[in-house]
Amino acid sequence: MSLNLGERCGLVMQSDIRAMSIECARMGGINLSQGVCDTPAPPVVLQGAADALMQGSNTYTHHTGIRELREAIAQKQRRFTGVQFDADREIVVSAGATGAMYCAFQALLNRGDEVIVFEPFYGYHVSTLRAVEAAPVFAPLDPSSGWSLRIDDLEAAVTPKTKAILINTPANPSGKVFSRDELALLAEFAIRHDLFVFTDEMYEHFVFDGRSHVSMAALPGMRERTITISGLSKTFSVTGWRIGYALCDERWAASIGYFNDLYYVCAASPLQAGVTAGLRELGDEYYLNLSAEYEAKRDLFCAALAEAGLAPHVPQGAYYVLANTERLPGATARERAMHILRESGVASVPGSAFYHDGGGENLVRFCFAKESHVLEDACERLQKLRFS
Repeated sequence: MSLNLGERCGLVMQSDIRAMSIECARMGGINLSQGVCDTPAPPVVLQGAADALMQGSNTYTHHTGIRELREAIAQKQRRFTGVQFDADREIVVSAGATGAMYCAFQALLNRGDEVIVFEPFYGYHVSTLRAVEAAPVFAPLDPSSGWSLRIDDLEAAVTPKTKAILINTPANPSGKVFSRDELALLAEFAIRHDLFVFTDEMYEHFVFDGRSHVSMAALPGMRERTITISGLSKTFSVTGWRIGYALCDERWAASIGYFNDLYYVCAASPLQAGVTAGLRELGDEYYLNLSAEYEAKRDLFCAALAEAGLAPHVPQGAYYVLANTERLPGATARERAMHILRESGVASVPGSAFYHDGGGENLVRFCFAKESHVLEDACERLQKLRFS
């Protein structure tokens, strides 16, 4: 038989995150591998979707999302970042942040274009780049100094093919929150080399220790070259709803919207109405409480990791933590993650999933976006680990 899979299939494989989730389900463990965020959704968000369903909001919407949602996103962005986006021409609602990013890559990148990605990286970023036949080029962050960046590493990564930088802040998996000074360095670099900047700001409301999230588009000279990707999946604990969006200059938004129409037609219409209700009715206190709640979860879980002998890299934001596994048996990160799962019933992701060339073998990533009783159970289970 001469039938074969398309060559593109070799660029996109099942992620270690998904694979560990499947293994955890098979073993009946606690899944701290995938960022499913199983905390309760705000009632106003659920009621908004329910009302929309009962009122017949079951047909296609505009391909960039319902206008009420785009207006609410614009208002929230202006309130929290100071950046104004036109609800009619500069916002594209898509099937999750990954969907928005995929459409942005399709619209703005050509085959062979290089995009600088910070390492450790979120695997879906790299897979999505490869799916559009762009080439990720990796710049390391230094874990010994809070995942700091070095501009020399960026300069070394630039070639005539470089088209963009991809920044994730707050970051998955490291929990790094890029400071305004760091973003200013990156902005100067992007302007000097005439690069797009794609930012994944999904965890913008999960920041700890008095830090503030800074959006790259707010920096001088960056609004016109930044494509801001975010969404409501994590903020409202509705990861299965797949409501994300891209914010950018209208020169780029129109084409991103056309690709969104081609691939997804539109995000689910009643779910758009649900998150619109949340954006309209939940005030600043909701977002402040969100950061405080997850900071407490971080402190609880990191303390448990330290007690269990898995020294954590304490995150500055988001809801993941990388932990050191050097003391555990196993030659690879996957073997050590499986050891943790077998011994404690707690699933993590091998650190190698976030590195491109043999890195991360002494790390695993945990997600602490769980209800308190589940997280406390996981903490207790981790104390059962054996180190030989």
